[in-house]
Amino acid sequence: MTPTLEVKDLCTHFFTREGVAKAVDGVSFTVKPGEILGLVGESGSGKSVTGFSIIGLVDQPGRVVSGSVKYKGEELIGATPERMRALRGAEIAMVFQDPMMTLNPVLRVGYQIIEAILAHDAKVPHAEARSRARDALAAVGIPSPEERLDTYPHQLSGGMRQRVAIAIALVNKPALIIADEPTTALDVTIQGQILAEVQQLAKETGTALVWITHDLGVVAGLSDRLAVMYGGRVVEQGPTDDILARPLHPYTYGLLGSLPTRNRRGEKLVQIPGMTPSLMKMPKGCAFGPRCTRATVQCEEVPRLEQPMPDRELRCFNPVPAERSVAA
Repeated sequence: MTPTLEVKDLCTHFFTREGVAKAVDGVSFTVKPGEILGLVGESGSGKSVTGFSIIGLVDQPGRVVSGSVKYKGEELIGATPERMRALRGAEIAMVFQDPMMTLNPVLRVGYQIIEAILAHDAKVPHAEARSRARDALAAVGIPSPEERLDTYPHQLSGGMRQRVAIAIALVNKPALIIADEPTTALDVTIQGQILAEVQQLAKETGTALVWITHDLGVVAGLSDRLAVMYGGRVVEQGPTDDILARPLHPYTYGLLGSLPTRNRRGEKLVQIPGMTPSLMKMPKGCAFGPRCTRATVQCEEVPRLEQPMPDRELRCFNPVPAERSVAA
């Protein structure tokens, strides 16, 4: 089966007066039809830039300098602007963290959703397009969807605007959705509703989903696989349940250890010391080395991505022992 998305050795750099920021530095992963990949990491780890690179939205001073992004076997790096415009919205959709990056403030909500439909299928009757727009709003939990079609974005709350942006991404049932922390501004009830909706979409239509987030709690119940990023690189990758039950990379272990759980009630949370390094001044060798309690002299070299066990990838010289696995 051909993967819906295949990213290999992707490098996206930003060229500034202060130097070169390697925001994405050799990222590789695949997403199969109907599969949900959670792309996890702290702010500044390169998650969002990876998403922008896939869909071809990296602007100057940044650019994709090397690597491959294949959609259903078709190479997207170097594709013409016309080809990318044809794919965006119809076959590949992106949900941004800020809904105002998606919505036009001077156009009614219904008009914008209908235009998203007609832009890729001009033969759809206007009444049918409006009906699909209304159903899309209802699917993401917007009350009185018929009335909301005639409102402007400024008449909606931030959470409602984000739901409209998600509705626009879902309305054409794309084969690939890249979601950049789309539920951060939403309350837990609506967040759960939207997560259930995208899971159902992936299951029923075979839509592949890349869910970018810093919230491990969200991807724990959503994703099939996890790719943990740090310093522009994927440091650990594998099935979600396996990684949550037995994290191998010290960074993944630290992320999980910092989450409050019922199994460790009353215990102090494990904190990762230090701060995320600047992409302009990355440490020598392993990017996580200065913050890692397991770092050795060997970590002054850059670790390669290896397979310590079946279906698991790891970039670390000193992985966490199995007996120290984190209880979920």
